[in-house]
Amino acid sequence: MTRRTRRSRTVALAATAVVIALGATACGGSSGDSGSGTPGKGGTLTVLNKADFDHLDPQRVYTTEGQSMDQEILRTLTGWDESGSKPKLVGDLATDTGTPSKGATVWTFHLRHGVKYQDGTEVTAQDVKYGVERGFSSDINGGPPYAAQWLVGGSDYKGPYRGKQLDSIRTPDKYTIVFHLKQPVADFNETTTMTGWSAVPKAHDTGSTYDTKIWSDGPYMIKSYTKNKELVLTRNTHWSQATDPIRQQNVDGIDVKFGQDESAIDQQIKADAGTAQTSVQQWPIAGSDLAQLANDPSLKSRYHKIPAPGINYLAINTTRVKDLRVRQAIEYAIDKTTVRGAFGGSAYGDYATTMLSPGIGGYQKFNLYSANPAGNLAKAEELMKQAGNPKPTMSIAVENTPTEEHFADAVKTSLEHIGIHVNISPIDASNYFSTINNTKNQYDLTWGDWIADWPNASTVLPTLFDGRLIKKNPQSNQDLSYLNDPKVNALIDKAATMTDVAQRNATYGRMDRQILKDAAVVPLMYMNFSDMSGSKVGGVISDTILAEPSLVHVYIKH
Repeated sequence: MTRRTRRSRTVALAATAVVIALGATACGGSSGDSGSGTPGKGGTLTVLNKADFDHLDPQRVYTTEGQSMDQEILRTLTGWDESGSKPKLVGDLATDTGTPSKGATVWTFHLRHGVKYQDGTEVTAQDVKYGVERGFSSDINGGPPYAAQWLVGGSDYKGPYRGKQLDSIRTPDKYTIVFHLKQPVADFNETTTMTGWSAVPKAHDTGSTYDTKIWSDGPYMIKSYTKNKELVLTRNTHWSQATDPIRQQNVDGIDVKFGQDESAIDQQIKADAGTAQTSVQQWPIAGSDLAQLANDPSLKSRYHKIPAPGINYLAINTTRVKDLRVRQAIEYAIDKTTVRGAFGGSAYGDYATTMLSPGIGGYQKFNLYSANPAGNLAKAEELMKQAGNPKPTMSIAVENTPTEEHFADAVKTSLEHIGIHVNISPIDASNYFSTINNTKNQYDLTWGDWIADWPNASTVLPTLFDGRLIKKNPQSNQDLSYLNDPKVNALIDKAATMTDVAQRNATYGRMDRQILKDAAVVPLMYMNFSDMSGSKVGGVISDTILAEPSLVHVYIKH
């Protein structure tokens, strides 16, 4: 998933592996309550974000901020209860986590009775079916690829707007939905925690404009939404705590304000005056502020350091930077110490040498390039010499924020040492991922970060590096390096059919190594995300699946 970014998956995963992987990532973070105070009902929570969401439409959203906000508005078939020491998979719209049959190629879910939309009508299995189906339409692009990859007939289905249904989604009655898959997917019920498996009532579907008109079945509903300025949520009076095992409805409303500079948000929440006392941020603390704020003892009770199951990286476009030696030279030339400094230093995360991060099933520790995180210029210069000493000019895409532009400057400085000139292309943060994921917009170098959709390699490497998906997803391509290596593709196919966890994880480890041999990406940091809340905000949970401050139990202290 994208940033913070969200990601994808493609395999059978034994439940034990999920538990192990989750346990490994679900550590650290905040206590779940920003200091002392009495949990209360009422008040308004303010969320301060530097930019608007790419999408809130449940079938289109693929950023962690968007998915986190959607948890206040929408229910999914299954979900994560993160009120304990580690995330627990539970039924959300469904009564339980689903029943697999026929070798995990058929999955059946029974819906809770009495889950209501904002107009008091009941959520049905047919609404869930319609919601999943609309994600196949070319007008509703940008979301995860699982439905198209896994559902029988999904690769040819074009969505419901042409009057056709997808026969592999069956609804034998109002409360039962059955999915027929092309292959065994033992952890399909973890995929269904994502918003693409939310209900959308056909009568209220507004197509490509649904982002601002979502029909709520969660605790909050959209009162008003002015893009790039403000989103105001108010209580859904038909939501019932008795039907919802994950969320609470403590505050009267949520007011999301967009467009302030990251550092200005940091300083506002740090100062803790006025509405800042009842505010929280979703985007991470600015790199320029992180080291100072992370070490400020006065902020400890309202500072949330959330370990992310993910990676911050630089993608090298292999179709534009065709010479392997030049790409390898870039690997050696990048000074990760200055790069990490732009994001806030050691508090941001450890230096990365692999695309899979520690704690994700399939991670293997290896390093094919510089042992020194500051780089190895001698080796980089030698490789450029072998390539004929080209003096290329390359474009780098980054978000138009101070943190990202400082990062781009660090990359530019590193590469100028080996004769590569870099032009920086800042892109508006609210449109960043929809811009770089469109194959019309190709850059030589692209900043990206990726958080596993759930903690297994199958939600990272197949999505980011299966070159066969580039043509299938021209408007939502996640393969920023445009890598289409038959060796990698073969390993993806092999892993997808494996039911033995150890064997499959070993295959993902080999895949990771091959991607680095191709010098398709420069892994930069294994990430932590740090956020703050005001002194009157309570009930913030560290969401270690999305690496966001979860608001599902949030309250205002009185």
